Amino acid sequence: MAGQVAHDDLLRVENLEVVYNDVVLVLKGLSLCAGRGRITALLGANGAGKSTTLKAVSGLLDGENGEVTAGKVLFGETPIQGLPPDRIVRAGVFQVMEGRRVFEDMTVEDNLRCGGMTRPAREFRDNVERVYTYFPRLAERRTQLAGYMSGGEQQMLAIGRALTARPRLLLLDEPSLGLAPLLVEEIFEIIKRINAEDGVTILLVEQNAKAALAIADSGFIMENGRIVLDGTAKDLLSNTDVREFYLGLASGEKKRHYRDVKHYRRRKRWLG
Repeated sequence: MAGQVAHDDLLRVENLEVVYNDVVLVLKGLSLCAGRGRITALLGANGAGKSTTLKAVSGLLDGENGEVTAGKVLFGETPIQGLPPDRIVRAGVFQVMEGRRVFEDMTVEDNLRCGGMTRPAREFRDNVERVYTYFPRLAERRTQLAGYMSGGEQQMLAIGRALTARPRLLLLDEPSLGLAPLLVEEIFEIIKRINAEDGVTILLVEQNAKAALAIADSGFIMENGRIVLDGTAKDLLSNTDVREFYLGLASGEKKRHYRDVKHYRRRKRWLG
């Protein structure tokens, strides 16, 4: 795959098929990879199958009547498809769900404590202080109930909770969802720092293609349960199709909306 070196991939998804409720085929032979120590963006419109891909990796399909029916998910060289979520977390994979999903009736620090339950108790204080270096606002609010925090602060808490588990692979599902542009910029800068300073491999699912590709090393674009395009972030940012359909830019830098062009001419060669 473009921009990737196979032997240096921490995650490889090979020809994956996922079915919901025994009848609805959502992922249709999907293959992608995440380079060790890199940020990989997974982009696409609503309903493309991005969140399903993350849940197939993290073992969270069962709760939604989903099942991997074909293909492999390799973490390093170890197959993890079908393992229970707690074993996948202990192996070093942690997913931050879309919509944050913090424990609203618990304090910031207790939320962080929950994230570190798979780690030895003696590590908790060091892990929490590490989170506070990335998110000073969480340190200021450590005794506050999470439900009274802003959306941006809750997103910081959700990512911080994941970090207390000391993941090797962090799966982020729509971290920009519902946030103001300045907060999106701040959180994406922190994601970039986490990758650079701690070496955490990150698979980032986003609809905000421009923000995601600005911090990613490489990316994949999904449509209808399949990968239709992949490459380095730089190549994807300059690709005419990506600029038109996902960044809202046509030739001449004139702003266009996806809804205005989606029926115009979807590039059939993406699927060729």
